Amino acid sequence: MHAPRLVERVREGDRRALARAITLVENGSEQLREIMAGLAPYTGRARVVGFTGSPGVGKSTTTNAVVRTARAKGLTVAVLAVDPSSPFTGGALLGDRVRMQEHATDPGVFIRSMANRGHLGGLSWATPHALRVLDAAGFDVILVETVGVGQAEVEIAGQADTTVVLCAPGMGDSVQAAKAGVLEVADVFAVNKADRDGARSTLRELRQMIAMKDRTDEEWKPPIVMTVASRDEGVDELWERLDEHFAHLEAGGDLAARRRARAGHEVQAIVLDLLRARMGEVGDDAGLDTLAGEVAQGRRDPYSAADVLVKELGADLD
Repeated sequence: MHAPRLVERVREGDRRALARAITLVENGSEQLREIMAGLAPYTGRARVVGFTGSPGVGKSTTTNAVVRTARAKGLTVAVLAVDPSSPFTGGALLGDRVRMQEHATDPGVFIRSMANRGHLGGLSWATPHALRVLDAAGFDVILVETVGVGQAEVEIAGQADTTVVLCAPGMGDSVQAAKAGVLEVADVFAVNKADRDGARSTLRELRQMIAMKDRTDEEWKPPIVMTVASRDEGVDELWERLDEHFAHLEAGGDLAARRRARAGHEVQAIVLDLLRARMGEVGDDAGLDTLAGEVAQGRRDPYSAADVLVKELGADLD
C-alpha cells in the first residue's frame, strides 16, 4: 500500500491500516518518512498515560481495568504494550495482549503489543513513532505499558503525559523507595494487590519517600491510590487522579512543555540514528579497523581516534 493511501486509512481508523503502519514503524521502513509527514498535522490530540513498575505488580491487569473504565466513559482507547524480546531470535511472547482478550472485539479499543528488541529503558525504539500513528488515528487515550525491568525503566516519563508507577506488597518496593530510581518518575502511584499483607507498610514507605522531596505549593505532589485491579477496586479513584494530574498540567502550561520535550527527544533520537548510520559508513572508509589497532597497541588514544572519524563525518556531511 502506498504511503498516502495508508495515511488516509489510518485517519479513518482502519484497524488493518493501523497494524500495518505500526509494523512499518517497527521495521524502519523506507516509507516511514512519508507516513510521518502525512500524519503530522493530525497529532497532538491524544492523552498518553504510561504504566510502569517491577514485573509482577499487575501492570497488564491494571491497564486492562483502566481500559474498561475509559470505555465506560465513552472514550476510545489504544494500548501499546511493550514486551521483552529474545536476545537470540528477537521474538516475544506478547503476553499483554493475551491478558486483554476481553477488549479484542471492542471497536473502540485497539491493542498492539511490541517487542522491545533489546532496547533499554522499558520501551521499544519504535514507541514514539507508534504513539504518533495512534494519536493521528483519533484515539482519545493511549495507554503505554512498559516491559517491567526495574529501576532503570524511566524512559516512559519522557513519552507520557502522566506516568503511573505501580507497586505491590512484598515486591521489594521498600528497598526501591530508599534508592528512589524508577519511583522518582511517578506522577501517580498505585499500590496494587492492596488486599495482601504489607500493603499499608508499602503505602507508608511511599508517603515517606514523597515527603522527602521539597516542593512548592504549585508543584504536583504524586497521590497514592490503593487498588486491587483484578477486582476493579480502586480503579475509578485511579482514573480520577489521572484526570486531576492532566488538569494540573493543562492549567500550569506543563502539558505543552512536556510534549515539546517529547518531540525534542524524538527528533534527537532520529538525528543520532542517522549519525550512527553515517558514522558506520565513514568508519569503514576511514579505516576504523586500523584506528582500532592503533588504540589497542597504545600508539593512539581512543579520543584522537574518535576525532579522526568525526572529522571524516563532518567532511562527508559538508
